[in-house]
Amino acid sequence: MTSKSDNTLADATPAPARKRRVPVWLWIAGPLAVAGFFGWQWVNSGREVDTDNAYVKAERILVAPQVGGRVVEVAVGQNQPVKKGDLLFRIDAQPLEIAVAQNEALLAHMANAADASRAKVTGTGTTIQASRETLAWAQRDLQRLQQLGDQQLVSRKMVDDARHAVAEARTDLADAIASQSEAAATLSGQANTPTEDLPDYRAAMAMLAKARLDLAHAEVRAPVDGVIGTHDLQVGEFLNVGQTAMPLVATSPIWIEANFKETELAKMQVGQPATIKVDSYPGAKWKAHVASIAPASGAEFSVLPAQNATGNWVKIVQRIPVRLEIDSADRDNAPVLRAGMSAEVEVDLRAPPARAEGTAAVAAGQH
Repeated sequence: MTSKSDNTLADATPAPARKRRVPVWLWIAGPLAVAGFFGWQWVNSGREVDTDNAYVKAERILVAPQVGGRVVEVAVGQNQPVKKGDLLFRIDAQPLEIAVAQNEALLAHMANAADASRAKVTGTGTTIQASRETLAWAQRDLQRLQQLGDQQLVSRKMVDDARHAVAEARTDLADAIASQSEAAATLSGQANTPTEDLPDYRAAMAMLAKARLDLAHAEVRAPVDGVIGTHDLQVGEFLNVGQTAMPLVATSPIWIEANFKETELAKMQVGQPATIKVDSYPGAKWKAHVASIAPASGAEFSVLPAQNATGNWVKIVQRIPVRLEIDSADRDNAPVLRAGMSAEVEVDLRAPPARAEGTAAVAAGQH
């Protein structure tokens, strides 16, 4: 006989839970979503390429004097903006002014020397004429004395003296001709040669022009608009010719150098549009275009390029520098871009390179 408690326990025991079945549409939608995602990635991989191995670039000029000397004035400080032609620093000009004075005196001396040579040519011309007359007179006198000597009307000594006078007149004529030739040689062979065309005068003019140019270079000015970098140039420091005094980063042009993998360049062409984002300005974008593609990888331009024929070789995907220039519409009134800033670049490979020829010409001019 079953007790009442047993029946109660049996009624309290829960029935086994039924498993929930996954809807059929989910089994279909899931794989389709995954396939669609990877398909979208595959389609877009042939339409655009991007990289974050990109940096803002600008012309960096190492300012150096063209003449040596002691610095007497430093007109700019670190990180100071300058315009083209602004004074950066000045070198002591006194030795250069002395050099200019010396060369001016040398030029005047050459002009006086040319005038003296002309006068000498004229003077020796008169001497030559007189020497020729003297020689003719001596020859006639010798002829008369020889006739008298044959008749024994004069002594032999008088004939010998007349013969000596002829020889002496010939020597004087030869000396006068040589002096005239020497004076004419300093005038390029002709007495009427303009002073400005004489070699010595032109050499003196060149030396004076160089001295004046050196004096002008005593004031070192900014070659382009830009910003002065870090420097420690001080008054009293001596600079040699070509010694770097301070760096100058130009404010224009500004471009982006993106290093794309070699496998991403198959469809890239000069003139294709691109989008640039700079880490310093989140949310800001610049429109740009491919200006040029480097002819070699960055490793080829290194001081010690890789020697893959030696040692153990491991294949590494190389990167090719690509120059991108910001379009003028986005370059105006844009945030300040500084050289070295990190950037992200995306190039649209679908767009035809309509600007390729013009851009290539501009890029060739800038390089």
